[in-house]
Amino acid sequence: MIVGAAIGWAARVPARVVAWVMAFGAGVLISALAFDLVDEAERTGGLLAVAVGFLSGAAAYVAANAVLARFGAQHRKRSQDRQPTEEEANGSGAAIAIGALLDGVPESVVLGVSLLSGQGVGVAMLAAVFISNLPEGLSSAAGMKRANRSARYVFGVWIGIAVISGIAAMAGYVLLDGASPFVIAVITAVAAGAILAMIADTMVPEAFSETHILTGLITTVGFLTAFAIERLS
Repeated sequence: MIVGAAIGWAARVPARVVAWVMAFGAGVLISALAFDLVDEAERTGGLLAVAVGFLSGAAAYVAANAVLARFGAQHRKRSQDRQPTEEEANGSGAAIAIGALLDGVPESVVLGVSLLSGQGVGVAMLAAVFISNLPEGLSSAAGMKRANRSARYVFGVWIGIAVISGIAAMAGYVLLDGASPFVIAVITAVAAGAILAMIADTMVPEAFSETHILTGLITTVGFLTAFAIERLS
């Protein structure tokens, strides 16, 4: 996220390139969810745990995102002139920061929980988080800059999110150590549901706004890439 923000602040990356990477990252995340998170949660906790957690996570994300959208955070991943300035929407800066945090925490919790198996973080999931966060930080930081927000604000937001995400990963590992497989499966499914809702609500619209008809193809390539990584690792 921080690397992406630095690139977005310092360089004028074409919006279409950002959208291509965003679409690719969406496909990678969807594949990691299907074959790494949801599948593992179902095998350890059962279908009921997955269904309850998955729907709860998606519903919670959508509800929180709807509230933040009312304060100007609906275009937080947009690199073009879509993010409102503070003058246009009072409190939009805080809403965008909270929204970016909302997008990042579920992924971090998943990384922490995945360590409980003792086998380390799955390569596919780690690649998915990295590939999706890079364009997210890049696009959002570029949009913040266009909305006349300072470098101190932009990097304060992304460094803060990185720190909190790290704490969330640690919490997922420490607090759930010794929890039953059903509980771990539910938590994993909650995070997975939130991530899928995030992909549909924020990543895909940003990608489609620039790539249009190519969005589906690029997303498919991302999905296949993550699937191959998961099977070969």
